[in-house]
Amino acid sequence: MLLAAVMLVVGCKQQSEKKTDMQFRPLGNTGLMVSEISIGCGGFEKIDSAASLELMTMALDSGMNYIDIYDASPVTRSNIGYALQGRRDEMIIQGHIGTVWANGQHTRTRDLDSTRMGFEDLLTRLGTDHIEVGMIHITDSREEWEEIQNSPFLDYVFKLKKEGKIKHIGLSSHNAEVALMAAKSGWVEVIMFSLNPAFDRLRGGAIPWEKGAMDNLQAGIDPVRVEFYDYCATHHIGVTVMKTFGGGGRLLDEKTSPLGVGYTPEQCIAYCLAKPCISTCILGIDNLDELKRDLHWIHATDAEKDYTTVGKQEQFAKAGECTYCNHCSPCTVGIPIAKVNELLDKAETDGMTPDLQAKYDRLPHHAGECTHCGACMSRCPFGVDIPTRMDKAKEMFGK
Repeated sequence: MLLAAVMLVVGCKQQSEKKTDMQFRPLGNTGLMVSEISIGCGGFEKIDSAASLELMTMALDSGMNYIDIYDASPVTRSNIGYALQGRRDEMIIQGHIGTVWANGQHTRTRDLDSTRMGFEDLLTRLGTDHIEVGMIHITDSREEWEEIQNSPFLDYVFKLKKEGKIKHIGLSSHNAEVALMAAKSGWVEVIMFSLNPAFDRLRGGAIPWEKGAMDNLQAGIDPVRVEFYDYCATHHIGVTVMKTFGGGGRLLDEKTSPLGVGYTPEQCIAYCLAKPCISTCILGIDNLDELKRDLHWIHATDAEKDYTTVGKQEQFAKAGECTYCNHCSPCTVGIPIAKVNELLDKAETDGMTPDLQAKYDRLPHHAGECTHCGACMSRCPFGVDIPTRMDKAKEMFGK
């Protein structure tokens, strides 16, 4: 324990001494500090080893210290391994378990032999004996989540952690309901989740590529997502963001954006990092020009990061109205502010019901505990008068 603490202090000191203005955040309760923006693996399949080294060198020198490696492609893994030679200790690796290269393509698997083969190949091609985060690859349905429980696949993941081949267990999902179950499992330490201004408005447990999902976006952030973000923030579970720019950069162009308006990279990143549970935004970077573009985040002004101006509050939210985005959290006394506002809105719109009262009563803290400290107000992007809303909720629900 003492050695681990010393290593953590040394690691943080090395980060602080590196000549970079990159900001770092804790990765949940893992003890790791990760750069606010990090690098995805997709681009490494499109370039050669020399270009991979150039890309990785710029990323590391700029302060990026986190990489996601989901792709089982031998080219991708080998290029990253080559690029990390001599600098492995500077990079925190989030590698995926349950991915294998089969029939010339990347394939997800839960077969134990294939999973073992894919993971050992990852370590070999990276030239390392361990990775920091072992990410269970894509679990997007309740059925898949249930199948993992008490399975040989999960036993293997636990075995990898016991052997030190992975230091922490993670899980990736595009489904908020599954992500919330993983957060509440007690054994998932890091969750990789698809997050951006458009995906936040998916309904229920929908995932982006389901038929009609992106054509039926709601006005506010989905309540399940709100609960997921709040739970991870209050229980210190690390969340790493995928699809920061909407998948394929769709949000960066109004012609392809599901919201009908284009965002800048800085606005997309700021939107995600405004949530207290977020540790890092993983960016798909294909070349040096894209890396330079995204690294502008480090020195971007507040005006450049202001996503609330896009499309007049994203064409959905009006100034002073809560969208349940959860950016106001964490509350200094633990009130789940977004959930209180959601229940209050329903009560004011549809009338008080026993069901709403019961849901409010089950909250861990209530509006009447608000101290009017104003900390939440400084983080609200839509100028909601939160203390007044808490007063109204106390009056409506009785506490």
